[in-house]
Amino acid sequence: MGKLSIIYWSNGGNVEVLANSIAEGAKNQNAEINIKHVCDATIEDVTEADAVAFGSPSMDNNRIEQHEMEPFINQFKLLPNKQKKIILFGSYGWDDGKFMVDWIQRMKDYDFNVLGSITVKESPSEEELIKARKLGEELIK
Repeated sequence: MGKLSIIYWSNGGNVEVLANSIAEGAKNQNAEINIKHVCDATIEDVTEADAVAFGSPSMDNNRIEQHEMEPFINQFKLLPNKQKKIILFGSYGWDDGKFMVDWIQRMKDYDFNVLGSITVKESPSEEELIKARKLGEELIK
């Protein structure tokens, strides 16, 4: 049994729905799950977990949410992340979802092992929710 932290920012609820689907998948692997909105998360939620899922919508010119998620993620820039397994998830509406490509590269640069990602336009379809559950399962294996 592994310990998974799911940390996300959501306003319209789409990213939260993805977070819950990832948690469902991890529960299928008997994971201990810690799921938090980023405003309630701590660095220790990440450093003490075996694996992590980060989620954010695309905002502010194709970037992750800038007031809470950005400062939280930025804390890991100089920490020894030691290829900790992560997945990234998010939603977008008015743009093309390019923020995810940039975010994946950034997390690799921070020495995380990005196992996968899911990005949905607006709200997730049933097929996308199934993919999110599978990502949760794979992350904790």
